Parts: sequence; C-alpha cells; structure tokens
Amino acid sequence: MASVGIIANPAAGKDIRRIVAQGRFVPNNEKVNILKRVLSGLDAVGVESVLFMPDSGMLGRGAMEGSKFNVEPEFLDMPIFHAEEDSTRAAAHMRERGVGCIITLGGDGTNRAVAKETGDVPILPISTGTNNVFPSMIEGTVAGMAAGLISLGVVPIDVATVRSNKLELNLDGAVKDIALVDLAVSYERFVGARAIWNMDTLHEVFLCRAEPSSIGLSAIGAQLKPISLGESGGVRITFGDGNGSVIAPVAPGMILPVKIKAWQALEAGDTTEVTLRPSTIALDGERTLSLKPRDHATVTLSEDGPLVVDVNNTLRAASEIGYLRSSGALLESNSPDGKDSNAI
Repeated sequence: MASVGIIANPAAGKDIRRIVAQGRFVPNNEKVNILKRVLSGLDAVGVESVLFMPDSGMLGRGAMEGSKFNVEPEFLDMPIFHAEEDSTRAAAHMRERGVGCIITLGGDGTNRAVAKETGDVPILPISTGTNNVFPSMIEGTVAGMAAGLISLGVVPIDVATVRSNKLELNLDGAVKDIALVDLAVSYERFVGARAIWNMDTLHEVFLCRAEPSSIGLSAIGAQLKPISLGESGGVRITFGDGNGSVIAPVAPGMILPVKIKAWQALEAGDTTEVTLRPSTIALDGERTLSLKPRDHATVTLSEDGPLVVDVNNTLRAASEIGYLRSSGALLESNSPDGKDSNAI
C-alpha cells in the first residue's frame, strides 16, 4: 500500500527573528491550509495512506477535519515533547513503516531533525520557517502530487531526487549532530534564544549550501563560492578584519556588510578542527550546544546527506509517460492549428 509521511512543525516560523528582523510569521491556520492542499495532491494521484506526526498544534487533524479525501490518515502513536527530537523520532517511525516519501512543513531546523533518521527515504521540504535554504516555497498541491508519484513508484527515485550534502559535527571522535546548510561557531557561551541573527557574535561558519538567492549565513558564503543543491564542495569562512567584506541579506529585511578575515573552499571528506573556546555551535541557524574547554570538536563535509525531491523533475517525468492522461485520450494533432486533432 502506497503511503506518505507528513511531519509538520507548529513552532516553525515563530522565532526571535520576527522581533529583531522582518521575518515572516506563518500561523498554524496557514499550515493547515497547506496540508489540505498537500492531501488533495496525494489523493489525486492515488495515495492510499498518510502517516502524520502528532503535534501540539493539531495541524494534521485540522487538515483532515471535514475533508472528503480517500487517503486513510494515521497518527503515529508516540509521545510528544515539543522539541526537535519529536521530528527525528517521527521520521524513524515512518522509515520503519516503509513510507515512500516524507513531506515536511518547517524550516532548516525542522528538516535537519528529520534528516537524521530518513535514511534513503526522500524528503519533500515545504518552507514554513524563517531563512529556509533547505526547504522551498513550493505549492502544497503539486508537492502532494510529486510525493504521491514517488510513493507509488511511478517515478524512479534516481529521477525524482537529488542527494544533499551535509556537515557532520564530530565530538570526541563520534558524530554528535549534523547540519544541512550551515554550521557556525559563536563567541556566545550559552545557547540562549538559539536563533543566529547578530553577525558580531560569530567566529566562523562552515557551509554546504551557499545560495545567492537565500537569506542568512548561506547568502554570505554565496558571495564567495555559490553552492546549490546537488553540487559538490563547501566553504569555510572566518569572520573579522583582514580580507575585506561582502554585502549580504543576513536576515529578512537586514542587508549588511560582513567582514571576512579568511575563507577557503572545502572538498567532500575534508575535516576541520574547531578551536574556539568557550563557544557555542549553531546548526542550520540555531545555537544547539556549548563546547567545553576539553571537548575535541571537528567538522566534516559529507556528500551522503538526505535525498531531496525535485518536484519539477518528478512531475515532468510523470507527464512524459502520460501517467495522468486517460487511456486513448489527448492524441497529438497532425495539424498546426489543431483542427484535425483526435483529442478528446
């Protein structure tokens, strides 16, 4: 039975960057609306089952309320602690249940949490967060259709997806955590409000995505070495006086000059030691942990990140095989003006 997992984060799009910058606020009722459109797309292509992560905002239940979809909903039987680990555990359950694709509603942080446990299950990330380098502003209707076509096996995984890079944070010789876009080393000693928005607090950043059209740390790296999804390599930047500056949109509505002390390109497999103490490590825009004086921390660039759905490629592939056409319909016309067409 073809099934798709849905992990919707009710907390995404609501952090401190709405106060210190002009970050957009995405209310839960809009997330419910997006989910309704996702379900419409899944239903249209014939997906039979949807596994939802339960959440405090009741987003999945709100999307199903009053609906006439043929898809059978199921809410995972798991405790919720209102933390990113909820998304990680939900992704593990969905992978074990054999879903063909996992749709996420959230930002970079949500997808980082999900990617820890997806294995080779493709992620289709819909942006409802802040800086949003990893997820895209994709319409929920076509996102649902694409996820369904993959789950049904209509479009092969190698056609429908792109393998993402990732950054591995190694602590005392073991992988402690990952980042899908950026890993920053901050002078701040405590995690605090988590979100990174003040560039003066940063010592260095490692990037595996550096998109010129993005906002945040990725946009800074894009002025030095642009890196898009599916491209190899990364970049390490040390901030401070010494080697000029770049102008970049560091937060919504905030375009600032950022001083660059040094930078270097990274290749897959490169491992770099983190030397600043005391410090905190921020993963995909959020301070996550503090480094103690005796901690030995390194960062490794890996090409073995999650599989990410390319919605356009997926729908194009389905179109080319005529999957959404009725049998015998829409025959190609031999007449330039279409008057002799046999199309129905």
